[in-house]
Formats: sequence, structure tokens, C-alpha cells
Amino acid sequence: MAREDLISKKELLELTSISYGQLYRWKRKDLIPEDWFIRKSTFTGQETFFPKEDILNRIKKIQNMKENLSLDEMADMFSPKLDKLVLSREELLGKELISEAVMSFFIKNTKKYDDSFSLKEIFALYIIESLLQSGDISLEEGKMVLEVALLADIQQHDRLIVLRKLGVTTCLLAEGDTIFEKTVKVVADVSLPSVNEELKTKLI
Repeated sequence: MAREDLISKKELLELTSISYGQLYRWKRKDLIPEDWFIRKSTFTGQETFFPKEDILNRIKKIQNMKENLSLDEMADMFSPKLDKLVLSREELLGKELISEAVMSFFIKNTKKYDDSFSLKEIFALYIIESLLQSGDISLEEGKMVLEVALLADIQQHDRLIVLRKLGVTTCLLAEGDTIFEKTVKVVADVSLPSVNEELKTKLI
């Protein structure tokens, strides 16, 4: 979920053979998220960079679809009404978004018995999948993180943070910058908007 690998606007336009005008038209049409346009200071002044993998994948999709779909139709696809999205266990496993082990963990700890998963549940599953697979948290800590992740609202919260102090772990939702005392170890700091964009890309 990290976005440390960036590509400059100049490199992007050269690599994809698109024009400045196309890029910003797609931005105005919400085909490319606003937060992918990252302004950074360089020795030549301010430049715009993008998360490399995300932007290249998105432009490839746009170029593949633009012959058959209008910009408005593509915008609907890239910003679907995900709040009404429901997927089955088989669909989630089939898309390889969630592993069988994490699915079983989720079902056991939420006591979920039906086979339909809402966007909020998929969002929480996706976060837990990443943290457990990376080894950042234990299964026991995962129970706490899962409870908090199910409460996450990207309209209100920017980050899900897992903290550890003197062997005791806690999890919280935060907005904006957060400062902790030196004895607190930040185990995980998850950008919820980034997870949301990443998940949308994989669901469409």
C-alpha cells in the first residue's frame, strides 16, 4: 500500500505518449484521482509526480477502453457506486483480493454466517489481509485491528494506526498528523484513502 515509487509528469507523458491536455482532461473527468497529483520540490522548482504503478495501470485501462466508452462512462467505472457493492466469498477469493486463511479469520471473529460481503467488510478484510500477510501484527492483534477497521470511514478518517507500548498493542483511527511519545512504537500506519483507491482499482 506504500506509494514511494513515483514517476514525474514529464516521464509519464513521454512513456505513455499522452498529451498534457489529455492528462488534465482525464483528471477533470475524475478518471485520475486528485490525490495522485503529488507536488514536490525539486532543484528546478515545484514538479508534479504520480504513484508510478497506479497511474500507469490507470492510463493503460483508459487507453484500452476509450474506443468503446465515453469519458463519462469510464468515470462511472472508475468511481463506481461501491457503497452498494456486494461480493460473495467465492468472488473475493477468485479475485485473489483475500486469502483463504484471512477469510476464515474474518468469519470466525465476526461470527459472519451469510455469504455476502459489503464494501465496508471488504475494506476491513483488505486491510487485515495486508497487515497479517506482512507480519506487522499477530493474529491476536488482528482481532482488535479488525474491530477498528470495520468502523473506518474514509470521509472522516485518514489513517488506521496500530501502536505498541511496553508489549501492549492498541489501534485507532486518526485524521491528519498525529504525534506520539517516544516510547510508543508505530507498528502500522495505513492510509485509508490510498487503500480505498487501491481497492477500487482491483474491484472494477
